[in-house]
Amino acid sequence: MAERSRAAVDVADTSGETPLTAEADQADQSTADGADQTGERTTDNDEAQGSGGTEGPGKASPPELHSGHKLARRYRLEECVTRLDGFSSWRAVDEKLRRAVGVHILPADHSRARSVLAAARSAALLGDPRFVQVLDAVEENDLVYVVHEWLPDATELTALLAAGPLEPHDAYQLVSQIAAAMAAAHREGLAHLRLNPNAVLRTSSGQWRIRGLAVNAALRGISSDSPQRTDTESIGALLYASLTQRWPYENDAYGLSGLPKDIGLIAPDQVRAGVHRGLSELAMRALANDGATASRHEAACTTPEELVKAIGEMPRIRPPEPAFTAPPEYQRTTYQQGNYGRPAPHPGVTQPVATPPPPLQSRPGKALKWAVSALLIAALGLGSWQLAEALMERGGKSDDTNQTQTTEGGDKNKPKPSLPIAIQDARDFDPFGQDQSEKPGDIDKVYDNAPGTYWQTDKYYGEFAAKFGNLKSGVGVILDLGKVQDVGKVAVTFEGDTSVELLAADGDTEPQTFEAFTKVADGSGSAVDLKPSKELKARYVLVWLTELPLQSNGEYRGRVVDIKVTS
Repeated sequence: MAERSRAAVDVADTSGETPLTAEADQADQSTADGADQTGERTTDNDEAQGSGGTEGPGKASPPELHSGHKLARRYRLEECVTRLDGFSSWRAVDEKLRRAVGVHILPADHSRARSVLAAARSAALLGDPRFVQVLDAVEENDLVYVVHEWLPDATELTALLAAGPLEPHDAYQLVSQIAAAMAAAHREGLAHLRLNPNAVLRTSSGQWRIRGLAVNAALRGISSDSPQRTDTESIGALLYASLTQRWPYENDAYGLSGLPKDIGLIAPDQVRAGVHRGLSELAMRALANDGATASRHEAACTTPEELVKAIGEMPRIRPPEPAFTAPPEYQRTTYQQGNYGRPAPHPGVTQPVATPPPPLQSRPGKALKWAVSALLIAALGLGSWQLAEALMERGGKSDDTNQTQTTEGGDKNKPKPSLPIAIQDARDFDPFGQDQSEKPGDIDKVYDNAPGTYWQTDKYYGEFAAKFGNLKSGVGVILDLGKVQDVGKVAVTFEGDTSVELLAADGDTEPQTFEAFTKVADGSGSAVDLKPSKELKARYVLVWLTELPLQSNGEYRGRVVDIKVTS
């Protein structure tokens, strides 16, 4: 254990980092702004990570960029969040897709430029929604830049731990999702090597996401002879910190206090009372994976795959039961005749004298009323009979005229018949995706009237696969009806129950953005009739899939078999 602590100290202060300001450095340590940071932090917290990585300095100076500068006439730089060792990281805006993104920038002649490009392109090919996605990796105008997702609704683990340790279920979800994601990455030959609380985000839906896969290490020149063991130990450190609100090394890092000096690595349940025993042992199996657990009954976990297996052997930790709030006690009120809802007066208070009811009418008066009523009813009945007889005689003379008028009036109120509208063209629409398209080659199958063919989306994985892995709100198909005309219904047939919306655009020009469409109907099922709630005139309509079904082969993906449009 002493050797592990020395290794942790050796890598401290080797980042060569230059904070933007003293205030920025302080903010990084306190993580007060962690709730909406999705780029790299202004200062580096690799000290005391104990990963055994090595870092080499760059040779080039950081490019002279400023807010408002545009890359590829598309990415407008907004705010620099990191500037160190020859590269800078920015919050930017993708003006083409109107969304926030993060951008890492370094000179093309930087000593790490080639490795950063290679790492970014490899991470982009993984396409796993559990990682913050790399959207672009470009060398242009003597610059190399990497564009990645920016998650404004996500919170760094650093900021979450500033408020206290996680509940056992949250810590269990954290280690389960992070270990499974890293096991998938290592199967594709990708490692992280900088997996720390700044690199782990929790979205508003509760999903854990990892940013900087391969790229963060490449930016800083970090490598490891045992990448699987390094990432496994880092996952153990994340779990340890989540259970104890302490960093499992002697040095303070990421706003967390380190362990007391000269005591070595002790189990989380010895640091803090009430720590879940199974999670405490799991953290030790991942952290002390170099043989230090030989005296313990459990075997050490040296790879993320082994860690996933160990998690699967644990009893599942269920979420806490929601707290029951008792309804407010029923307040009884005093009832008094003529005095509802008011308390009875105190003894001795003079009460108002009740007004006596009017005297009952005599029986002869009642008889007279009944007699008058009977005469009125008889008179009305006689008049009605005479009126009906007169109308019948009159109606016999003008049957033909009335029939003609009825027929003409009926034509005016008769609903127009529904007629099929031919779909002239269609294209897939994925405005929030990396390539802005999904399976364009099969798009004509949505209106070929062949029940055995379909257009399908890409496949999605993970806990939120039905919701496109929480990467985007949906994908769809734009239909061109040839001209602006009345649209009464769009009938869509799917393979599997699918949630779908119908959106329409004004005018005779095909829209290029999602915002140009307006939602007019929605539904769910394998055969959905989308009927606008009010009269709709449109040429371009968008069939927008919002939730995907689980197909028979175990993949989450949408399959549109047929679309028919009627007026």
